Amino acid sequence: MSRKVLLFFIVCFLGQKMNSQGVFPIYTDYLSDNVFLVHSSAAGIGNCDKLRLTYRRQWAGVSNAPSLQTLSYHARVKEKVGLGGVIFNDKNGFHSQKGISGTFAYHLNFGREYALNQLSLALSLMYVQNTVDQRDFNSPIDDPIISRIIESESYYNADFSMAYHFLDFFSYFTVKNMFTQIKNVDNTDFQSLNLRRYLLTFGYYMGRNNSVQFEPSIMGQLIERTGEIFVDFNFKIYKNIGTIAQLWAVLSYRNSFEGNAIESLKQITPIIGINYKRFMFAYTYTYQLGEIAFTSGGFNQFTLGINLSCKEQRSTGCPNVSSLY
Repeated sequence: MSRKVLLFFIVCFLGQKMNSQGVFPIYTDYLSDNVFLVHSSAAGIGNCDKLRLTYRRQWAGVSNAPSLQTLSYHARVKEKVGLGGVIFNDKNGFHSQKGISGTFAYHLNFGREYALNQLSLALSLMYVQNTVDQRDFNSPIDDPIISRIIESESYYNADFSMAYHFLDFFSYFTVKNMFTQIKNVDNTDFQSLNLRRYLLTFGYYMGRNNSVQFEPSIMGQLIERTGEIFVDFNFKIYKNIGTIAQLWAVLSYRNSFEGNAIESLKQITPIIGINYKRFMFAYTYTYQLGEIAFTSGGFNQFTLGINLSCKEQRSTGCPNVSSLY
């Protein structure tokens, strides 16, 4: 089956009618050459099709700790059109969430073919199934709310994303979970479930013609319902090893601004990775700082990737757009 046919079926599958909800939280995947997981306007944005597999495990040593697995693929299928898809499995104790999303992106390049000046727009639709396993719930009294079965429901949501790249400058803006209402159980009324989130990213790539390059960036998040603001301050460094390999490392600091008396959430995340020919491997470790910490251990994530159908490398653009191969 060709990549165009595969992506077409993924997008068409999402046309089913379901109730609306949200999806998995925002981590630092975008810093490990996996921008598409966070900003869907990255679908087909580069000179290679990208296949990425991630495995995230939280609270090391804790039974039934949260874990997340994602499989994503995106490609430029026409001169101005990109398609992408994500399959994910998010498990947290008795609760699990599985889903699939499909993305259509449109890219307008206002510059020369190898001098980047590009505006990108994208729309993503997603199908999610929530499951709660109550079979092992124990209570000293008979609680009619606990059915002791596996309960599940399905719903959908959508994201809108746009990006602008000019030479080695890049920016993304994404609205996640655009739908903010779901139907009640009796299917007659609506209740608010505002999970809408706004993401804004800026960055600049420096030292393209040097053996060592730098990429500072910043990403802000705003959760509409609670007013919470999260800001990531990132610094990434690349080191070329000949013409077929590249080592890179990231240091990211996340701080929340709650707007109340509770101490803000702070996280520090180092990432190390290597690109070898068309393959990529990255390891991410997130450690919580301050009084708000769920465990004394950290969160571990592994990312594997392969670049496919690569074209000639652009003379401008960050590595997410102009991959080494």
